[in-house]
Amino acid sequence: MTFIAVNVIAVPADQGSQLEERFANRAGMVERSEGFEGFELLRPLSGTTDYLVVTRWRSEADFTAWQESQDFRAGHASAKPSHGQATAATANLWTFTVAQEASPRQD
Repeated sequence: MTFIAVNVIAVPADQGSQLEERFANRAGMVERSEGFEGFELLRPLSGTTDYLVVTRWRSEADFTAWQESQDFRAGHASAKPSHGQATAATANLWTFTVAQEASPRQD
């Protein structure tokens, strides 16, 4: 069953574009991790300034292995903000498994 990790990043309203730029320039090491299925950075449109970083994994064990890997440490070290760049006020990790899903119908 697919495992989904959502990192909720609180970003000051005027620094969202800087956070997006940091993600655009990320190391990209997660893509070659065992069990990795996908990544999305979700920009808030209304009601919050929190960004969501959504990753999909084959299993929770694959996600845990990624978090404990040297690539994870290296990728996150390179993502630290420089002076004047967006800094997350807080970050929280939410985790899920897929309870139900649907795909477009092929009529």
